[in-house]
Amino acid sequence: MTRILILDGNPAKGSFCGALAGEYAREAEAEGHEVRTRHLSEMDFNPDYGTSDFDKGPKLEPDLRDFWDDVTWCEHVVIVHPLWWGGHPAKLKGLFDRVLLSGKAFRYVEGKALPEKLLTGRTAQVLVTADTPGWIFRWIYGAGIRKQTEKQILSFCGFKPKGYHVFSPLHGSKEADRSKMLSRAAGLGKKAA
Repeated sequence: MTRILILDGNPAKGSFCGALAGEYAREAEAEGHEVRTRHLSEMDFNPDYGTSDFDKGPKLEPDLRDFWDDVTWCEHVVIVHPLWWGGHPAKLKGLFDRVLLSGKAFRYVEGKALPEKLLTGRTAQVLVTADTPGWIFRWIYGAGIRKQTEKQILSFCGFKPKGYHVFSPLHGSKEADRSKMLSRAAGLGKKAA
């Protein structure tokens, strides 16, 4: 079975992202996968890297060290986050900035345009909640956050993207709509990795 890390990337407690992450985890565990779940809202760290020098960054706080240990442990990562102003919440972006470091997640190689990927052999799925209807997200806005997340964060470090799922629109949704979204997340957990 697969070792799965699920990141509830909403900085607020009790979010719908947390509910989606919980449904995914429940079904993945029922299928026999080993699951670890992290909630961004419970992590204590400074999201500001604070320097442009990769070699002189701040020491990782305990929650970031634990999260890095989970990243190196997992075979599949699931990131569940809200779409805020077309991107990641600041604390989630800060988590990526602070943990996915040069020499750990990737390594620059002299003479090559792109660095060596150090987290290969892992896959990733992204679940995004949004108030923006899916067709507007894709066709009007161009799904820029998807490109950033899949190509410039996950693939850049070696993760193979295995799905980008938008759960929307949340604003104005009815209980039946949200129930379908939770069932969809559970279905993804059932088919995990």
